[in-house]
Amino acid sequence: MKQLVLVGAFVLAANPLSAQTATPAAADPHAGHAMDQAAPAQPAAARNANLPPSGDNNGAAAIEQLKSSPRHGEWADIKGSDGTPIRSFVVYPERREKAPVVIVVMEIFGLSDWIRGVADQLAKEGYIAIAPDFLSGRGPNKGGSQELGSQATQEIRNVTPADTERMLNDVRTYALALPAASGKIAAVGFCWGGGTVFNYALRQPALNAAISYYGPMPADPAAYANAKAPVLGLYGANDARVNANIELAKTEMAKAKAAYEPHIFEGAGHGFLRQQAGNQNAPGNMKATEDAWKLTLDFLRKHTR
Repeated sequence: MKQLVLVGAFVLAANPLSAQTATPAAADPHAGHAMDQAAPAQPAAARNANLPPSGDNNGAAAIEQLKSSPRHGEWADIKGSDGTPIRSFVVYPERREKAPVVIVVMEIFGLSDWIRGVADQLAKEGYIAIAPDFLSGRGPNKGGSQELGSQATQEIRNVTPADTERMLNDVRTYALALPAASGKIAAVGFCWGGGTVFNYALRQPALNAAISYYGPMPADPAAYANAKAPVLGLYGANDARVNANIELAKTEMAKAKAAYEPHIFEGAGHGFLRQQAGNQNAPGNMKATEDAWKLTLDFLRKHTR
């Protein structure tokens, strides 16, 4: 990838496997999905270059994609309205026209190589992808995910909804000013990031599209009152904790006259896009990945033209 030397040297310590042992299952509602991902039921299939890289095998496919990508990726310190720069990975597509921007929101594991690989895949599809580190300034020496390593899953509990909304607005402001950007901005998030994106869509009416991968929805009907941005929800059927509020979200989004398209994939578990090989409790993860990614691209095209 045509990047600064800094990018090649910046190997994130906050990878999924190192984070899995940081938090006991009883204390962390995401811990079950982390443990599931440690034991795939079958070897990973041959890589489909039209899908995001899998996070299986310590994100080896994502690391390889980043190394070999022809797209331009770079690190940027986005100005934070609270005075703390937001460390972000930005990937540009190879295209003549100005491009829509997709903000890629990380999981509880921090800004990992896998998230950067997803950003590169979105750039391959023609989008400027920006993956901000929501742990910027919270690590040792005012670092972020890299410096926190396996402690990222602990520190992310201290990131409040007000923090995420502020940072997303800061990233959106940065995106709107990019000379290569078209002015259309969407957001996609995974797990913690999926919930973060859903909540942001309820509070930022200027967002063109929001895509929530297996992210929890608000349980308070009042949270939906001012919803305007269209939301695509992508869920594994074997994920009762997250799926519990889908019907409530459908009802309240309809009341607000905001588009909400939930899709539940049979045989898939939480975190299916990263754990594509699946396991005995989630044998349908690869099929869910294939179907969900097509829906993702269709939704982005529809709302960011």
